[in-house]
Amino acid sequence: MLKALKHSIFKLLGQIIQPCKAYWACGGKGNCIHKQDKFQEIFNTIKQADIIILASPSYSANVSANMQAFIERAAVVCDMNPGLLDYKLGASISVARRAGALQAYDTMNHFFLNHNMIVVGSSYWNIGYGQLSGDVSNDSEALTTMKNLANNIAFVASKMTK
Repeated sequence: MLKALKHSIFKLLGQIIQPCKAYWACGGKGNCIHKQDKFQEIFNTIKQADIIILASPSYSANVSANMQAFIERAAVVCDMNPGLLDYKLGASISVARRAGALQAYDTMNHFFLNHNMIVVGSSYWNIGYGQLSGDVSNDSEALTTMKNLANNIAFVASKMTK
């Protein structure tokens, strides 16, 4: 019998994630001491999830500022509390107008790899191209890649839940 996987969806869009202050006060608790944003609420969801998919636009040759702040804070919490994300599945998706998508994809994957997660890939890099909101829906190669990514995540998850 397959175990049910835990999931939830959250968006950083419209949120302001404050940068890490590096107080290193998150040790032993798995919590960030800063409470002025939604970071801890989102991170608590990630700690409970079996599969984590990070997606970011690339405005300036890397992840968005909010994603960078989120990754940095999550990394510090994980570094101070080893094992929080061990063996969870991770996948990254990036969208750019022309350039920077690969760097963003790489940044998110490094977060997963640095925290002992299993990175799931696709038939090509999980990258889409478009300038305006919705443009990526015209990128047929990206859509095929995302479908393959979803199939690969489902396949790996099914092997882990037996």
